[in-house]
Amino acid sequence: MKRKTCKLRTLAILAAMGLCTMANAQQKDSDIDWMKDFTSRITLNGYAQGGWSYQDPNGQKTNAYNLKRTLLWAKARITDRWSFMFMHDFSSVVQEFYTDYRLSKGNELTVRLGQFKHSYTMENPMSPTQLELVDVYSQAVLYLAGEGPDPLNGVNYGRDMGLEVYGDLAKGVLHYELALMSGQGINRKDLNNQKDFIAKLELRPVDGFRVVASGYLGTGCAVGTAKWNPDIQVGDNYKRNRYSIGAEYKTQAYTGGKYKEARPASIRAEWLGGQDGKVGSRGGYVTTCIPVVDALDIVASGETYDRNTKVEGWDQTNLTIGLQYWFYKKCRMQLQYTRCLCGENISSKDYNWVQAQMQVAF
Repeated sequence: MKRKTCKLRTLAILAAMGLCTMANAQQKDSDIDWMKDFTSRITLNGYAQGGWSYQDPNGQKTNAYNLKRTLLWAKARITDRWSFMFMHDFSSVVQEFYTDYRLSKGNELTVRLGQFKHSYTMENPMSPTQLELVDVYSQAVLYLAGEGPDPLNGVNYGRDMGLEVYGDLAKGVLHYELALMSGQGINRKDLNNQKDFIAKLELRPVDGFRVVASGYLGTGCAVGTAKWNPDIQVGDNYKRNRYSIGAEYKTQAYTGGKYKEARPASIRAEWLGGQDGKVGSRGGYVTTCIPVVDALDIVASGETYDRNTKVEGWDQTNLTIGLQYWFYKKCRMQLQYTRCLCGENISSKDYNWVQAQMQVAF
């Protein structure tokens, strides 16, 4: 009996060990599957842009190295319809954090909530890694979209907090974006009870061509003062409306060059206008990029902006010519010369501006 009892105990122990081993193996497999699923739902991207610039405003020659942007962002695909995005610029502040939820089976209706690049103008929603100019956005976009130079609105990098719905209709021929925004910019509490409304319609009749119109109706609360708009003081609420209309054409992608990256020739033009209190402003740009040989592009741009259309001398026109070389996938080197033609009320006379920049992205 003792021998039988010992054998039974031994068999029971071996069976228990076997079950534990199987359970551990299943647990490991489960952990591996969970990790694979988790990592497949997270996408990391980033880029850095830095370089050197030379200017001679009013005969005062200056040159300096600069690190303009160092961004890293993560996008999480929670479900097939629900996602979340977080972006931080290590040279400034947290830029974006928002969640998207697609309500339709297709791309007809998606809701976005959080802090993000707003829809006004063609250029503002575009990444600096896509834009042709070292100085990135045209003057009119910089001022009217809240990128930073407008002291009344402050530095907001073209972003704001709010709620947006967007989607594609008619099999992608028509794209729309409708947003209700804070109007005060990023990482900042709203300073009045009004919300700003932004609408954009984009028509894509044929591949590579689009016509875009956007409008902005809002009430600003001034965080600074502007010489060209002296009636608005810090803390004042003022009418802050904008409009834009533009078009862009891109050819079929040129895939020559060492890294075989898709590089279409393109031309983009837009006209913009704004109203801040009693002062109107307007401007526009035409920018083109043409691949020429291997990984080399020619870039040219002409753009102008008048900060106060009722008073002479608040206008500036910039004419730019340059080259960019794609040395690896999303990475490029840029060299550009700009002649700045300034109105009499601008703080500088006409001057030269040379910029060089390297972009590294993944």
